[in-house]
Amino acid sequence: MLNWVLDALRMAGMMAWQICWSLILGFLLASLVQAVVRREQVSRLLGDDRPATLAKATGLGVASSSCSYAAVALARSLFRKGASFTAAMVFEIASTNLVVELGIILALLLGWQFTLAEFVGGPIIIILVALVFRIVLRDKLIRDARTQADKGIAGSMEGHAAMDMSITGEGSLWSRLASPRGITAVSHIFVMEWAAVIRDIVIGLLIAGAVAAWVPQSFWQHLFLNGHPVWSAIWGPIIGPVIAIASFVCSIGNVPLAAVLWNGGISFGGVVSFLFADLLILPILAIYRKYYGWTMTLRITGVFYICMVAAGYAVEILFQLAHLVPASGHAFTGDAGISWNYTAWLNIAFLTLAALLCARFVRSGGTSMLHTMGGDPDTPPHH
Repeated sequence: MLNWVLDALRMAGMMAWQICWSLILGFLLASLVQAVVRREQVSRLLGDDRPATLAKATGLGVASSSCSYAAVALARSLFRKGASFTAAMVFEIASTNLVVELGIILALLLGWQFTLAEFVGGPIIIILVALVFRIVLRDKLIRDARTQADKGIAGSMEGHAAMDMSITGEGSLWSRLASPRGITAVSHIFVMEWAAVIRDIVIGLLIAGAVAAWVPQSFWQHLFLNGHPVWSAIWGPIIGPVIAIASFVCSIGNVPLAAVLWNGGISFGGVVSFLFADLLILPILAIYRKYYGWTMTLRITGVFYICMVAAGYAVEILFQLAHLVPASGHAFTGDAGISWNYTAWLNIAFLTLAALLCARFVRSGGTSMLHTMGGDPDTPPHH
């Protein structure tokens, strides 16, 4: 039993080591963007569901947080401030599935083809969701959802979603970011983003390590219908989101488990649909119910699931036609040891940078903000 536990922890630790620098880089880039983009400006840009507005919602989501819980809370905040429901949902999808750090980690653990697939499948899901919402959402349902959203039911990320630490003033963008106030704002956003997502990353790594160490390949081969290529391709995008829902792992934390599933034999499209289903895990479905009510939650769940499955099929077909589907079984799942390669040097460099930002966060009084993570969105913290 002890050896089993140590094997799982070793694999989880190695996957963490492999993706460490990329996580820090991704959160730093997101912090820089959030330091210069005001939330009020975002909500004003997203007041309808025209294609141009949804394109803006996608772009703003890409530049936002990668934490699923924070993205869901922020989408609700934007909806309450005047954004259309569809634009808020598009923002939510983009902010969890089209962010830079996710693309880098996918390339490191699974290969660049999966990064490309994520950025091809993301727009497909967004277009499908927007089209289906036009059919299934009625004005009364949206009004009822807005009434429910205004009731002030706090979730685990309400305080985080309410915080707007963007900097304003004279001077160029870079001069504002390089100023003492700008550096402080970046450090605060950086640490708060980590505080929002660290739980899911750790849980995801532990689950992936345990699954990689304990679940035999024969189980995955039977589950994913290996040996039946056509049925496997059909079954993969259907079962992928179901596994995601059952795993309770969202955001970037599901990438290590995706690597395990890919080595286990799930189809290429199945991996894509699994990755996108981080917005359908059971805790987030419970948050949807609190935010928007049962009726809207059922609409969101059904539409998201159907569109994720459809996107998985579309990506599978497109990549098969382009001969871009890599050979399965070669994802990084922690089997290799630590060596003095580019990963080690990048980790040292970015961990040093993260330590400097954390020190700035502490010295500038940022620790008092951490208790606001689950606070009331209508009472944002003092900065």
